[in-house]
Amino acid sequence: MDFLNALVALSNFVLVPAIAYGSQLALGALGVTLIYGILRFSNFAHGDTMAFGTMATILITWGFQSVGISAGPLPTALLALPFGIAVCAALILFTDKTVYKFYRQQKAKPVIFVIVSLGVMFIMNGLVRFIIGPNDQRFSDGERFIISVREFKALTGLREGLAIKTTQGLTVITAVIVVALLFYFLNRTRTGKSMRAYSDNEDLALLSGINPERVVMVTWLIVAALATVAGVLYGLDKSFKPFVYFQLLLPIFAAAIVGGLGNPLGAIAGGFVIAFSEVTITYAWKKVAGYLLPEALEPSSLVQLLSTDYKFAVSFVILLIVLLFKPTGLFAGKSV
Repeated sequence: MDFLNALVALSNFVLVPAIAYGSQLALGALGVTLIYGILRFSNFAHGDTMAFGTMATILITWGFQSVGISAGPLPTALLALPFGIAVCAALILFTDKTVYKFYRQQKAKPVIFVIVSLGVMFIMNGLVRFIIGPNDQRFSDGERFIISVREFKALTGLREGLAIKTTQGLTVITAVIVVALLFYFLNRTRTGKSMRAYSDNEDLALLSGINPERVVMVTWLIVAALATVAGVLYGLDKSFKPFVYFQLLLPIFAAAIVGGLGNPLGAIAGGFVIAFSEVTITYAWKKVAGYLLPEALEPSSLVQLLSTDYKFAVSFVILLIVLLFKPTGLFAGKSV
């Protein structure tokens, strides 16, 4: 019985949150890796792109809620999500046309694009904070839990309870659907194949009649969708605060680099590596140890390797280790 209680406690505080967080990071890292694989630069504005798409979705959600439109037990934000993606896509395409296109025509080096993306990042960050404010914004509604602690205890008779939030279940299901659609698009459709051809060899793709501007446009549209979905899922699961999305850039890039920049499969794997590392290292293991160890050996401290304040430091350390020992990532030699 103690083993089952320990397993439930581990699931409640480590496994379920890490799977949900890993799904959010994986979607974010997919956007970063697509830009790197196809447009060949590291987009430092990606975190704030997520923030902008989420902000647009929140404003539309509030509009729906004010006129009584809802999705029943599910968050109203799901109904607003397609509109949020459209607004985010419009901003990204405008940014590409007014900023990135000039440097693309000049055949600028990737480092120039990185510096330009930093400028875009600061502008987007300021824009989001100007429109919606710098404070926490909660926009989740509908049923809060799929199963609550009280229901789980009544069902199983265990001392420990398991709570699965609606947003956590929604995150995992949405992530699976989005990833499946993305891989189908890249591997089965003509446009997806042309994007992969452009990624593999730009000159050969141009000789084959592939329109580079169309590839760029489709890439940005997919990135807008991935960024908005990832941002909204993260905001529903936790809360929306513009500066947190700026901080999310580190674990997202860490996930993309750990998996292998330019490789979508690697981005997904990297997302879960980073998420599980962050959650397990910052979790206080006292409760689980209390169930598994004899009474004489029960720990008196929290048994926490790092405070949750250092969560993003874990991503940074993993990133450094990977760059030192395997700079090409876990899935080296593959691309979009």
